[in-house]
Amino acid sequence: MKNLILILIAVMSVSSFAGVKIGVINMQKVLGTIKAGKAVKATLDKSVKAKQKQLKKEEGELKKLQSSIQKQSSLLSKKALAKKENELRTRYIALQKKSVDFEKQIRKQEAELKKPIIKNLNPIIDSVSKSKNVDITFDLLSAPIFYAKEKINITKDVIKAYDKKHK
Repeated sequence: MKNLILILIAVMSVSSFAGVKIGVINMQKVLGTIKAGKAVKATLDKSVKAKQKQLKKEEGELKKLQSSIQKQSSLLSKKALAKKENELRTRYIALQKKSVDFEKQIRKQEAELKKPIIKNLNPIIDSVSKSKNVDITFDLLSAPIFYAKEKINITKDVIKAYDKKHK
C-alpha cells in the first residue's frame, strides 16, 4: 500500500504527467455486488454459521461446567475444586484458541474463493480503464486518493462488465 501511495505521489509531482487520468475502483463493492461475489459471501456465511454454532455449543457446555462447579464448591475439597477450576480454565483457553483458528480458516477460505474472481476481474478492470481512457487505476480501499484533479470511478462499469461476461 505504501508503494502505491509513493507511486501516486511521484506521478502527481512530475510535471510531465500533468494530464494523467486516475481511475478509482471500490473492489469491496465490486466483490459484494457481482454474482460470483454474492456466491462467495453465501458460502462464507454458511461456514461462519456452522462454526459459530459449534462454538456456542462448547460455550454452553463451559457455562454448565462453571455452574456445576459453583454449586459443588462448598462440597468439594480445595484440591478437587482447584482441579475442576483448572479444567474449566483449560477448556476456556482451548475454546478461545478454536475461535481464533476458525477466524483464520474463514479468512483463508475467503481468499481461496475470491482468487479466481479477482483473476477474472483483472482483465475487465484493464478493459474498462482503457475504455474510460484512464492512465492508472487504484482500489479506493487499498490506496485511498484524497485528491486528484481528474479521477474517474469505474466501479459500476466493472460490475456491469463482469456480470455480462460471467453470467
